[in-house]
Amino acid sequence: MDKTEKKKESGLKRMHKYYSLTGFYNFVGHSLKKSIIPILLFIGVLFLVDWLLLDFSAFFTHVTETYPPLSVLLVFFASETLLGLIPPEIFIAWSSKMSDPVLYLSFLAGLSYLGGIGSYFIGKWILQIPSVYEYVEVKMKKHLKNVRKWGGFLIVVGALLPIPFSITSMAAGTINYKFGNYLMFGLLRFARFAIYGIAIFSLMQ
Repeated sequence: MDKTEKKKESGLKRMHKYYSLTGFYNFVGHSLKKSIIPILLFIGVLFLVDWLLLDFSAFFTHVTETYPPLSVLLVFFASETLLGLIPPEIFIAWSSKMSDPVLYLSFLAGLSYLGGIGSYFIGKWILQIPSVYEYVEVKMKKHLKNVRKWGGFLIVVGALLPIPFSITSMAAGTINYKFGNYLMFGLLRFARFAIYGIAIFSLMQ
């Protein structure tokens, strides 16, 4: 092993030790435990409702025939910018019924990425309003603290896992996290939509 490889391995060990000591792995594990159950329940309810009450495939086909795609995409973008108010899985299911599902899934991934950027700048702007600043410091205190500690890794987790990406992005903006790094780590949002798209498209067939 040459000096470069040894230095790289040493750096990885130090990084692993840091994230272990600061509780990053515990945070990710706890967040996954909290999110996995609602997701599994959501999927279970989806199956039950589809089986007993409502044909979701027909429902989303009806939605695609009733509402212009632009309107649905704008609602999704607003949701992804403002704290992720509507689960993205609903929109992924909608995209599966479009004429070109992969294209619309790509639109959703791109809008989610842009929505995260919007949340980032909301985080920067929001500090200028004293009353809102106090509210954010209380409601987002944990996220702000975690982003300060873990930076890019928390953005990666927010982009890939069922942790609100908008809140993580807003917290990154609030602490003035380096924008270039945010853009780079946030690109993993596309991978999340690809993975969820494969799962949901197979379900909606």
